[in-house]
Formats: sequence, C-alpha cells, structure tokens
Amino acid sequence: MPTEPDRVGGPLERVTWVECPRDAWQGLPVAPSTPDKVGHLRDLLAAGFDHLDLGSFVSPRAVPQMADTEAVLAALEAPGTADLLCIVGNLRGLERATRAVGVTSVGYPLAVSDTFQRRNVGTSVAVAWDVVGELLAGAEKADIDVVVYVSMGFGNPYGDPWDPEVTAAAVARARAMGVKRVALADTLGDADAEAVGAVLGAVDRPQELGLHLHSRPGAWVPKVEVALANGVRWFEGALAGVGGCPFASDELVGNLPTESVLPWLVDQGFAVAPDLTGLARLARDAKRLAGPAAA
Repeated sequence: MPTEPDRVGGPLERVTWVECPRDAWQGLPVAPSTPDKVGHLRDLLAAGFDHLDLGSFVSPRAVPQMADTEAVLAALEAPGTADLLCIVGNLRGLERATRAVGVTSVGYPLAVSDTFQRRNVGTSVAVAWDVVGELLAGAEKADIDVVVYVSMGFGNPYGDPWDPEVTAAAVARARAMGVKRVALADTLGDADAEAVGAVLGAVDRPQELGLHLHSRPGAWVPKVEVALANGVRWFEGALAGVGGCPFASDELVGNLPTESVLPWLVDQGFAVAPDLTGLARLARDAKRLAGPAAA
C-alpha cells in the first residue's frame, strides 16, 4: 500500500480515492459537451487524481450521456500512471474498451437484487455471473483489470431477498472466480452506519474491498468512519456530490462529496493522492458542468 512521510518521519496510511465523473454525468438531463468533459478530466489528472471512473461502453439508448466515451478518451491523452475505468454491461462493452485509448480497467455492476439487475443492465443475476466469467477471460487477454461492483449491496426496496450474508456470498463468489477488485455499492444511498458495519462484518477480508457510497449531504461521516474502522481504504465519490444511479429510483441521491471527504480523511491522519488546494475550484467546475441538476 503506498505511503508517504508524516511530520515525524513515519508513514501515513494511504486511502485510495476513485473520482467518478461518469457517475456524476450519467443521470444529467443534459450531459456536458465532449470538450468540457475532456477539460475537466485533464484538470483532475493535473490535480493528482490517479483513479478515474470516467465513462461507459453501454448502449447509447440506455445512457446517452456517455455516448462520447471513445471520443473523450481519444482527446484526453492521459498519463500512463493513471487508472482509467469505464463501465461495461457485456462482452461488446469490453470489446469497445479494448479498442479505446487508455482504458486500464472496466467495471461491471452485479446486483444482489434480480429486479435491479434487470433494470440496470437488462439481465438476470444468474446471467450476470456468466458475464463476469466472460469479462475475466476477455480482459486477461487484453491486459485490462475487471472491477465488480456489488450493487444494492446494503439492501434494496424491491422485496428481493437480502441480508448481509447475501452480499458476503456475492463477494466470496466473485473472488473465487478470480476477481481481484470488488467494491460494494450503496446504490440508493439509504444505508446508515449500522448497515455498513453489518455488511462489512459479514464479508471476509473487508479491508480488501472498495466502497461506492451514495449519501445525502452531511450524512456520510458516520458511514465512512465505520468503513475505516473495518479496514476499508478504497472509497469512491464525485466532486460537489453530483450524481447517483438513474436506474435505482426517481430521486437521485448524490455521491460522496470529494471536496469534503478528502480533507476530512487527511485530518484523520490518512494520505490521499490528490492535491487538496484545488478542490474548491474543481468542485465549482463540477457543479457548473452539472447545471441545474447540481443545485
């Protein structure tokens, strides 16, 4: 795990932060233009954000806001040290990712709710597990990492059977298949600290997991505290808290606000990669790109 010196010469434990403009943009009524996306992403890279979830290779009919992902990547000219992740829903998406410029990882949303899996990706959970196997085989040939996002990992509103052990079983199955990067997603943003603690307590080796939490403003601190106490050192969010899953509910619940969480993590004694001095400006830019949806 990367470290850096603290004030008395010892190492600070590093928290990996994945900035998710893709999640910020995918639910907007009007997406930013391709040049605006590229400019914002270049600013993020210049500020030291080294893990970006920036696009998706899915049907433009389903997510028109991401239809220009190939064009964005072609214009970005990102440094080879950055991890550039795009979401895929099937092998066709992976094939597009392998042809695009600079993609290092693909993310696949695999819900523990069959209802949501059909709403989000258009397949059953049973079929989704087959897709994971296909993605792993194809990604290995292309030297691309696969991240499995366990969606609805903290419960669902659809009446599908769920308890913390359901999420734990999904994590164990993904790992047994060879998935090295697994993140739990609070897709609706309604999990409280108790729920986060219960799920992390049920999962084997929670310190190896990522957390993609959605949260209403001001409600994220207890959840992040519980996650840190359980060893989690990989979090995801978006500047100004913009975003959320447009397929989960009628009311989007935003992402963890980067400009608030990163300074808070540093105050808790952790190291982060991005430069904190420019976060306020980047958050203003993110709100501007989101337009009225960020109000």
